[in-house]
Amino acid sequence: MSKIILENMEFHAFHGFLEHENKIGNTFLVTITLTLDTEMAAKTDNLHDALNYQLIYNVVKKEMTIPSFLIEHIGQRIFDAVFNSFPQIEEMEMKLSKLNPPLGAKVERVTIILSKKR
Repeated sequence: MSKIILENMEFHAFHGFLEHENKIGNTFLVTITLTLDTEMAAKTDNLHDALNYQLIYNVVKKEMTIPSFLIEHIGQRIFDAVFNSFPQIEEMEMKLSKLNPPLGAKVERVTIILSKKR
């Protein structure tokens, strides 16, 4: 088994409960760690034998365009869309961070981490 990590995919998106978050938006980071068998891809050097992480990115990007009030909601949507679309993933962990959340004081980020094994 191997791990493939898509680290800190950055998106400007319109998630949040406050009205200005829906109009101005915020910066979000998504990191996905995938555990899967990469032996065939390593032997053949053929993209058809590998998990094409461009496709993973495309799924995340699509989900990030759909506004949500809660980080828990967008996080679960992204997680489910990736995990259910790629059956070769044996285990997945995803970290979704909202940078500079409007909490009334300086806070670097708020993060949710989701994980699952098949």
